[in-house]
Amino acid sequence: MATNSSTSAPQRSPEYLKAKKIILTSLNLVVLILSVLLIVFMSIETFDKEDFLQNHTYMTFQFWVCIVFMIDFFVGLAYSDDKLRYFRRHIVFLILSIPYLNIINQLDLQLTYDAMYFIRFIPLARGALAMSIVMGYLSSNAISSLLVSYIVIMILVAYFCSLIFYQRESGVNPQVDSYWTALWWSAMNMATVGCNINPVTVSGKIVAVVLPISGMIIFPLFTVYLTDFVTRNISKAKQKN
Repeated sequence: MATNSSTSAPQRSPEYLKAKKIILTSLNLVVLILSVLLIVFMSIETFDKEDFLQNHTYMTFQFWVCIVFMIDFFVGLAYSDDKLRYFRRHIVFLILSIPYLNIINQLDLQLTYDAMYFIRFIPLARGALAMSIVMGYLSSNAISSLLVSYIVIMILVAYFCSLIFYQRESGVNPQVDSYWTALWWSAMNMATVGCNINPVTVSGKIVAVVLPISGMIIFPLFTVYLTDFVTRNISKAKQKN
């Protein structure tokens, strides 16, 4: 997302600041909408079991979404008062915005279908970050903002992994008879509980590793939030007394 990361901003005219706010806010909104549309597009394609490499509409749409993501990065860089710091803090956004799938397709590089399938999720990672940041903005304090952001990321990771698992395992793994089975499998593995469904494809085994690792990273944040929540309420109670 395009944000200003300066610590000591130079004096700017009110007109400049107003234009900056309008442009950055508009770009952030466009990025958020495109992220949602990209998720919807990929979900429909997965449920219909279409070959995304042969879907010209999807490939074109993903390309232009990536272009908008890159524009968002460079506009944010142009408006930043500390461009080096902005670049260091947001370089991952630029890396995730590159249309790798389209580049590979145009150069006719020969990669496995599984590799290409995972590459198509790179722009979705950029979109997931954008959505988590926007949701974090709606929170009242830094701890709550961090928690909300990670919850959004956790939900999206579980959902994306369920799509991958369903697309690659359905029809191959007799235990995966519907998408809801794949979603349940994804949720159980994210919670590190596990289930009795064993992946049989390479992609399925990869997400079976990614999900519990993600869960072990994200779930401890709930402890941090609860600790902060209890501490703040105890502090408020003492002040009233």
